[in-house]
Amino acid sequence: MRWWTYQKERFPIFQHGLLVMAFSSSAVAFSSLLCGITPGWQAFLVAFITVFLFFLQLRIADEFKDAEEDAKFRPYRAVPRGLVKLRELGYVFVIAALVQLGLTLWLDSRLLYLLLITWGYLALMSVEFFARDWLKARHITYLWTHMMIMPLVDLFATSCLWLPANVVPDKLGLSFFLIASFFNGIVIEIGRKLRQPEGEQEGVPTYSKLWGLRKASVVWTCCISITAVFAILSARHIGFMLPVSCLLLTLVVWAFMTARNFHATSSKHFELISGLWTLVLYLSLGLTPLIFS
Repeated sequence: MRWWTYQKERFPIFQHGLLVMAFSSSAVAFSSLLCGITPGWQAFLVAFITVFLFFLQLRIADEFKDAEEDAKFRPYRAVPRGLVKLRELGYVFVIAALVQLGLTLWLDSRLLYLLLITWGYLALMSVEFFARDWLKARHITYLWTHMMIMPLVDLFATSCLWLPANVVPDKLGLSFFLIASFFNGIVIEIGRKLRQPEGEQEGVPTYSKLWGLRKASVVWTCCISITAVFAILSARHIGFMLPVSCLLLTLVVWAFMTARNFHATSSKHFELISGLWTLVLYLSLGLTPLIFS
């Protein structure tokens, strides 16, 4: 029961599972369209489980990294209030890594190199690249260095298709896709940390507190727009540019309208749009064009 409570509070498996499914299936489907080969269920399965566990590991790493601040400013969270222990979360992290390793070796041992690279970057993030105070004082640098994990995870997911098939995907199309993934990570990160003044809490860092809600919402909208540009460029390489353009530009207009009315927009609204944007983005670049191709 306590683990069920933990996932509801810190890592909702159904909410995250839906987004990860869109994310991982898009990576496999997009790379299959780039390579011109039919994806097998094995690629989808390994990509989904491994990516899901990557995001779980990121959450666990945050629990360790933020333990001191949580105890001081956020005692209501699961670890400070004793619902679960850090040692127990460490065991979960290791079990997740063993599952990732087993699936990677089962699908294609060459994937191990990309797995190790992603693990290595995650480990550096966990120790704040050995420059915690320096990064904390430079919010933009902190943001982009941590979001670099997104294209690495996405690269691993795409490679579940093209590496076992011994096919090299179109490098430019894949690059656009990974860049879109990077900026989409920023969209999610900023979107979930926008608050109205009355919703701000002591010791809880948000971009609305750092930059002001107006500026932060403008940056959020700009990142959505940049993501749309690279997503459309990606779609061009799989012959699905027009549908993706129409769909994403409609959502960009919605995001602009939301940012324009930032004073009347709740934090949940920003987070909701970020999640919906992510879902639509990856489905429009992955399963949808694969089905209609």
